[in-house]
Amino acid sequence: MTATAPPPAEPDPVTPHPDGRVELPSGATLDDHRFSNEDLRPVPVAERRWTTYNFTALWVGMAHNIPSWTLASGLVALGMDWKQAVFTIAVANVVVLLPMLLTGHAGPKYGIPFPVLARASFGLRGANLPALIRAAVACAWFGIQTWIGGQGIYILLGKVVGGGWERAGEIAGYPWTLWLCFLVFWALELAIIYRGMETLRRFENWAAPFVLVGAVVLLVWIADKAGGFGSLLDQPSRLGWGSDFWPVFFPALMGMIGFWSTLSLNIPDFTRFGAGQRAQVWGQTLGLPTTMTAFALLSVFVTSGSEAVYGEPIWDPVALAGKADNVFGLLFALVTVLIATVSVNIAANVVSPAYDLANLAPKFITFRTGALITGIVGVLIFPWKLTSTPELYIFTWLGVVGGLLGTVAGVLIADYWIIRRTVLDLADLYRPKGRYWYASGWNWRAVVAFVVGGVLAVGGSASRPGKGPFPKEGLIPFLRPLADYGWAVGLGASLVLYTVLMLPVGARRTKDAPAP
Repeated sequence: MTATAPPPAEPDPVTPHPDGRVELPSGATLDDHRFSNEDLRPVPVAERRWTTYNFTALWVGMAHNIPSWTLASGLVALGMDWKQAVFTIAVANVVVLLPMLLTGHAGPKYGIPFPVLARASFGLRGANLPALIRAAVACAWFGIQTWIGGQGIYILLGKVVGGGWERAGEIAGYPWTLWLCFLVFWALELAIIYRGMETLRRFENWAAPFVLVGAVVLLVWIADKAGGFGSLLDQPSRLGWGSDFWPVFFPALMGMIGFWSTLSLNIPDFTRFGAGQRAQVWGQTLGLPTTMTAFALLSVFVTSGSEAVYGEPIWDPVALAGKADNVFGLLFALVTVLIATVSVNIAANVVSPAYDLANLAPKFITFRTGALITGIVGVLIFPWKLTSTPELYIFTWLGVVGGLLGTVAGVLIADYWIIRRTVLDLADLYRPKGRYWYASGWNWRAVVAFVVGGVLAVGGSASRPGKGPFPKEGLIPFLRPLADYGWAVGLGASLVLYTVLMLPVGARRTKDAPAP
């Protein structure tokens, strides 16, 4: 199979900058509407101005949300003690930070979003495969977060308003007041993102410290009521640190990695606005692992205090805040929950699919149109049932998603760092018949690496009877031992296989031969 045209011997000219960032020369045009629009084109260097604080604030805002608060509770429910749960979350976020920094490198350097970066490895048309997978995951997450946020508003407003708020007539099994909160919250999220990435940056800048203060206030409040903390901190692990712990630890670790594996792919959607590599590296390093670990620790302390006060651990921060005995406290909790959920949802679950869908049909779908489609699909999916049990949430949802997205990350990292050594032809990423056209816009090597890595990563997925959709022995029984390490298996297998398949191509290209 041969490409329709050989790649140029040298990349098109670009304008380099002393800090390593590059951009297209002034006056350069990218006028093929099948592969380019205003939202997908490289961000000019003059507009790449996100600082270390902006990236740190982005992660603080995204990490401080209700699902991440309850991650520790899910692990405790599986038998860990609080120290094991916090340890697992800390290790997972240090591990996932590395691929996030590697894929994020292309953002500040070239000003390109994730689906355009994927064109270098999958081809101009093939990039839609990983982009749509990422978009589908984001739409499901958007539905989960929006429903959780709507429920939080409903519960807290019920405490403030009283009366018949919670006894309102039902529609499809839920009070109409809950549907109202859900729809208002949904509209608020889309209104913010519709105004563009600069509005998101400003929102995250003040949302991050506000949510952090809100979490600390919750800790101080419960500590004051408890006169200290409860017995949860003294509860021993039901698993110990021996043979019972590790079979739970590794799949749980992969699930925790899966929580942010989505962002390890599309982080260029944000870093493309970075003022330099230093800003994105330090911002993410300071923002992600530290914040997630501190937040997990905070959730454990607050839950422990709730056990001392109410006789049982209350892991849901909304339910706990609803026990406040004054209107001001309830309103403060309401605003904090709203800001926290909006902060993570529009950044983590709307930005990516908006770009991904724009990449599918740039002529017809803009960033704003993609965001609206994401919002509609997120409502139609109704994926909140995924959080109904810890097994389904951590092992099935996060584990499978992490395995598949880890496979895509392996291909991207191998292509950008090993095959191309971070050197891309910026114009050819938007131009058919160029060096990234491969065969009719598809690089079959990337597809093979993705399929093989994906099968190895999730093919052995299994569920306990009644706890998930998979058979007890696994979808592919002999792959069952690999399922507990899905993200690592997917990333490692696709990285190695893609590199092996592409090395002969790289060798021929150095001789100016056509790309196969």
